[in-house]
Amino acid sequence: MARTATLPVLNGESGLSHYLAEIRKFPMLEPQEEYMLAKRWREHDDRDAAHRLVTSHLRLVAKIAMGYRGYGLPISEVVSEGNVGLMQAVKRFEPEKGFRLATYAMWWIKASIQEYILRSWSLVKMGTTANQKKLFFNLRKAKSKISALEEGDMREDQVKLIAKRLGVTERDVIDMNRRLGGDASLNAPIRDDGEPGEWQDWLVDTSPNQEAIMAESEEYDHRRNALTGAMGVLNPRERRIFEARRLAEEPMTLEDLAAEFGVSRERVRQIEVRAFEKVQAAVKSTVARQEQAALEAAY
Repeated sequence: MARTATLPVLNGESGLSHYLAEIRKFPMLEPQEEYMLAKRWREHDDRDAAHRLVTSHLRLVAKIAMGYRGYGLPISEVVSEGNVGLMQAVKRFEPEKGFRLATYAMWWIKASIQEYILRSWSLVKMGTTANQKKLFFNLRKAKSKISALEEGDMREDQVKLIAKRLGVTERDVIDMNRRLGGDASLNAPIRDDGEPGEWQDWLVDTSPNQEAIMAESEEYDHRRNALTGAMGVLNPRERRIFEARRLAEEPMTLEDLAAEFGVSRERVRQIEVRAFEKVQAAVKSTVARQEQAALEAAY
């Protein structure tokens, strides 16, 4: 795709400062310039345009990669994998959709790095479900927030709190915490009861595309948080009706809500529609602010 041979190379931890200085030499792109380069790449296979798109976002990769230094893997490899994700993003970027490359590339970069971490640790089995992947990448942060920094098993109350916050079982939290405490051999048995099977047996992952899973998971978390914040724009009656009609697993009928509030079915429907429009507008505003803040933090 892009001329990867001409990209700056990060040679180990000692070369980090030099690498960061080198990638800062590549200028950031104005929106219109980025759009035209992306069009040239997509429509004319212009490799120089693709190269400029990649190099102008190398500092975004480095910024994201630094957030994964706690996993004990070579930073040069983490950055390299992030760059692979960036190039995949450039390859698939559709400028006509109206958003910036950095917003789109962020998910591909994270997905590529996270997949590399999963491959590099002998914990591949635990990475086959969305909840376990979420736990893998968030357990350290969750432990830090409750000051559970000591090695070994956590207290029962700490396990319960983290399981609730991350939406996983307490057993999952205990198992993941123990696995993260040490990198076991790929030939180690998966179970202790004598049943056959080693960790290496799980190296073939037949689950859906991992990059897509990670991107969807990140986007879901952002939008869920945005929705939670947006609910603040509703008054108590609007919130009650909105939650009962739009968020409940078994939505209430208009008749039941009309009886609860002493109004007509049509009035409940009107309130529901108005509440939805208010929340929708608030969510869009929040997501836009989050994306802008992420871009500013990256640079």
